[in-house]
Amino acid sequence: MKNFLFLALALMTSVSVYAQEVTPTPDVVHYNYGMHLDIAHVVNVTPAANVCAPTPVQMTYKDSSGAIHVLEYDVLGGGCTN
Repeated sequence: MKNFLFLALALMTSVSVYAQEVTPTPDVVHYNYGMHLDIAHVVNVTPAANVCAPTPVQMTYKDSSGAIHVLEYDVLGGGCTN
């Protein structure tokens, strides 16, 4: 009986370790005009800095096959006033 319980506990531990696989962080790709983008779902967009100048932001998205990508592009910061 003890052997069965030990085997069951060892099996559950190995299954939980397998379920917690680490997904690699995708490389950041810098946007160039005319790039073909396959964006199926936007996951996250970082906020622009509070400056009156172009500033980089990053968009994390999933493509049509489910792969995650990170795209960096420039936007005008939020610190400009009229």
